Amino acid sequence: MERTLVLIKPDAIANKYIGDIIKHYENEGFKISAMKLMQMTEKIAAKHYAEHIGKPFYENLVKFMTAEPLIAMVLSGENAIARVREVNGATNPEKAAEGTIRKLFAESVTKNAVHASDSIENAKREIAIFFSEIEIFD
Repeated sequence: MERTLVLIKPDAIANKYIGDIIKHYENEGFKISAMKLMQMTEKIAAKHYAEHIGKPFYENLVKFMTAEPLIAMVLSGENAIARVREVNGATNPEKAAEGTIRKLFAESVTKNAVHASDSIENAKREIAIFFSEIEIFD
């Protein structure tokens, strides 16, 4: 079993897509091992997006991600990292495959509904930013 972090971003929450997105993951066979509604702070954003600090888009990304609540989840399953990224679709919703979360629910490259870890190392790092081990139920 592999774990991955998923964030349902503020744009998807504002558009009332929470239930649709969660159902999409459940229909794909993923187990929700942890989940919470929370407000990302600038401190959490700096940890989560550390590799982007100093890049031209960083300030707008942090402003977007900290403006409204988001949902943080740990999804578990076989090959979860790659499979969740496939289910999410391309970052740019115009290039996302039909039936993917981003094709269905994203507005733009920034307001793209969801985030998911891209590697085992990043999944471990990102999960630890949002959850303690006692909050995760496998």
